[in-house]
Amino acid sequence: MTIASTDNRVGLVREALLFEWITIAWMVIEAVVAIGSGIAAHSMTLTAFGLDSVIELISAVALIWRLGVELKHGKEFSATAERRASKIGGGLLFALAAYVVLGAAWSIWNGRGEEFSMVGLALAVAAIPIMYFLAKRKIHLAERIGSRALRADAVESITCGWLSCVVVVGLTAQYLVGAWWIDAVTSLGIVWFVVKEGQEAWQGEACCADCH
Repeated sequence: MTIASTDNRVGLVREALLFEWITIAWMVIEAVVAIGSGIAAHSMTLTAFGLDSVIELISAVALIWRLGVELKHGKEFSATAERRASKIGGGLLFALAAYVVLGAAWSIWNGRGEEFSMVGLALAVAAIPIMYFLAKRKIHLAERIGSRALRADAVESITCGWLSCVVVVGLTAQYLVGAWWIDAVTSLGIVWFVVKEGQEAWQGEACCADCH
């Protein structure tokens, strides 16, 4: 996709800022509810889901800083902020991948999955369309303004959406057939994608190059 012109860029950056503030609002709700219900249900998966929300919250704060630098000082001053925010995003994606692997290993090692939580299930179901919408818009905006950092943040939203699906499948399977291992196994399927995007964000590849 063609990088936006200077005239259109300010509007796109403001739109990206709006979506980051929406992300922060939802992630606060998601983190509190997921961690709370996870602890109540002794659920590693729900607790991991909540900690993923905390990671996304940190990423959104980094993006607000990066986008704010551009609005205040202009595109020519945003390159350093972009590189720093991109590395933060990449590092958070690596941390997320590690946590997914450790969470899955912990569940398999203990030979049990989560207990059923209606609150956790409702949260995960609601998160799926919300994360899809946020990720889609962020990827579009990242391409238009040439921001690898924003793309990394969008990938975290995609990951959150997939983890939401994992939570729904895991809770449902646990409730219906007692298949405790499903959530642990399926969660590993997204790790390769998260690591790949994390590496690209850390190295500042692809669309980030258009910011220089």
